[in-house]
Amino acid sequence: MQDFMFSIPQNIVFGKGSLKKLPSLLQKTVQGKVLIISDRGLEKAGALKKVTDILNEAGIAHEEFLDIEPNPSVETVNSATAIYMSCAATGIIALGGGSPMDVAKAVAVLAVYGGEITEYEGADKVPGKIAPMIAIPTTAGTGSEVTAFAVITDKARNYKLTVFSYELVPSYALLDSELIMSLPQSVAAATGLDALVHAIEAYLSKAASPFTDAMAEKAMNLIGKNIRRFVADRSNEEAANSMLLASTFAGLAFAWARLGNVHAMAHPLGGFFNVPHGVANAILLPIVLEFNALSDNGRYEIIHDYIKDNKEKEYFFDPYTLVREIKRLTGELGIPEGLSQVGVTEDKIPEMAADAMKSGNIAVNPRKSNVKDIEMLYRKAM
Repeated sequence: MQDFMFSIPQNIVFGKGSLKKLPSLLQKTVQGKVLIISDRGLEKAGALKKVTDILNEAGIAHEEFLDIEPNPSVETVNSATAIYMSCAATGIIALGGGSPMDVAKAVAVLAVYGGEITEYEGADKVPGKIAPMIAIPTTAGTGSEVTAFAVITDKARNYKLTVFSYELVPSYALLDSELIMSLPQSVAAATGLDALVHAIEAYLSKAASPFTDAMAEKAMNLIGKNIRRFVADRSNEEAANSMLLASTFAGLAFAWARLGNVHAMAHPLGGFFNVPHGVANAILLPIVLEFNALSDNGRYEIIHDYIKDNKEKEYFFDPYTLVREIKRLTGELGIPEGLSQVGVTEDKIPEMAADAMKSGNIAVNPRKSNVKDIEMLYRKAM
């Protein structure tokens, strides 16, 4: 067993209706006006109003920044930071999925240290504590509420840059399942599979440890039992609670174990073709698992037993049994079969492969990979 370390440097509040605790959490973390960073979809869905009603009732001053696109850009971060500074905010509420949380983390850095978010690209470039932040997830998928990453699209390079620092971990993660119980079916499927990919890649990572294994296995257990039920009926309270908690467990796992080729390859798909992150991951997962099968040390069967629909033991198992089960699951949940169905064209494969190789996730993928391998995987995924 290799050496490892971990910590969980934040507070996590979980439970249906726990959004009501927001004012007391703000009293502990933010003294003064808060900036809510969210998006127009959540405004339209009524999730934003649930937050602002609570803040208004508690007399907490707030402003909003809602113009966030999928795969948010450097320009969006700059706009949000300008609002934060001009309204004299002293902290942030990040409400949403991965996109609002990525922007919120980036703003929290720039509000304290200034400059451009591109200056903090890579690992451990954030000098110290950032602006206080409470993260409230509205999808059961990204795990961003507990992770040390912010992923931002640099349009000048068609590149999704990653800022990695444990200073980015929000002060509080507030997990209220009521906020995910009205998700569209397609979003529930894509984000739920995103959480599954987080758990699987963390579990197979060369940087995995007993701590991350425990988090990943619990996430896979909950997802296997609940993702089909949740996508079928988002109002199913037990399934919603389980998926939201699974997403957080998976986030804790990959915050320390990192990920693998699926995520390394998914980020360029967002940068070049604006493919939604969860969809990109779900399409790539069986392709990468098939490639990684040579490195399996028995974990593929463990993963398979967590997620298979038929709980009877297979008479014969090999790593490709897992690949087939993943394809069956993604098909059941309505994920496109190939990248060509989401607008990806082969002419960009060499550039995307070069960008994927810059990801730190390549280094911890269980099977060593070079740029030709990544190009081959993209082509197989088409």
